[in-house]
Amino acid sequence: MDDLWACYVLEDRPREALALESGWARRWTTSWRLTGSEVVCPVRDLAAVPFVGSEPVRRFTWRARQRHRPGLQFLVSTGRHHGFESLAEQRLLLALDFAGELVDVLAQPFRLRFATMTGWREHIPDFLAVTRGGRWLLDVRPRERIGADALVAFAAADEAALASGWRYGVVTGWRPHVLSTLDTLSSQRRELDDRLGLQTELIAISKAGPCCFGELVAATSLPAVARAHALHLLWHRRLGVDLAQPLTDRSLVWPAAQACS
Repeated sequence: MDDLWACYVLEDRPREALALESGWARRWTTSWRLTGSEVVCPVRDLAAVPFVGSEPVRRFTWRARQRHRPGLQFLVSTGRHHGFESLAEQRLLLALDFAGELVDVLAQPFRLRFATMTGWREHIPDFLAVTRGGRWLLDVRPRERIGADALVAFAAADEAALASGWRYGVVTGWRPHVLSTLDTLSSQRRELDDRLGLQTELIAISKAGPCCFGELVAATSLPAVARAHALHLLWHRRLGVDLAQPLTDRSLVWPAAQACS
């Protein structure tokens, strides 16, 4: 994900507004919805909360003339639909699905109650992503809409994640061309019936060395169908491509084993 998104770097000033004296992780609390009931636990025990059975602590709403656009995004990684509250959040779900190693993701996972120098506040992070490499606590906010109050809330979420051994990030945008490429690849992310063995052909041809996407597809026995299978292999990272460049027929493609970090 570090190669895909643009994250806000939290500075020390927002943290100075937090009350982080000895024992803060015991006094700060998180509220979860587990199997329909509210469960409250201190931040120090956050990592021990069971993820299975968790529900969003804030329901998604649809009404006329609302400014944001909620909806459901299907993820191949989990085989389920997941809720989002804005198009920016939908893009994050799609990127998480592509990045690999995603096990599960929960929207609005818990309500964090934290102390500041001026009193108690609450914040609901946007997503908790569980991957094979660890957990990510994530907020989504365009950089121009991040105000002073939001920075304090993000700093509190960062401290809670750090205390739990998780990573935290505020997704403000995406690196150039990432979204357009992911949108193209996602069109073929679901399972494809490969009765003609075109995926085997594509991988075998690519092993001869990096070649242009258009040339790779044209070298197969059925180029019109192979194009869809090539996109499928790129989504599942069995073939590699440079996401920093627009995906065209001239884009270089190589076997995933040869992909550079």
